[in-house]
Amino acid sequence: MQVTMSSNSITIAGNIKSVNDYQDIKTSINDLVNNHKTINIIIQDSLSITSSVIGYLNKLVLKDGIKINMKIGDTQLMELLDDLNLTSVFSARKI
Repeated sequence: MQVTMSSNSITIAGNIKSVNDYQDIKTSINDLVNNHKTINIIIQDSLSITSSVIGYLNKLVLKDGIKINMKIGDTQLMELLDDLNLTSVFSARKI
């Protein structure tokens, strides 16, 4: 998995599957949250997302008041977020 950042956006390439992936994502987003109240997250091709990442993103939205705009490249991941009723929470849409 590879994480790149620019302005208030984070782009994730590759599968999100390990604890290290979670740590990388959390560290990158924390850097953005310090300066922005709206974060754009682009998940290019991951088939799934770990529960720890979902929990962290939920905390940002529901507790910290951060707005997340998520763009999903994989249909399977989009369906997973839809099944978990998270598409509206994360403003997720398919790209």
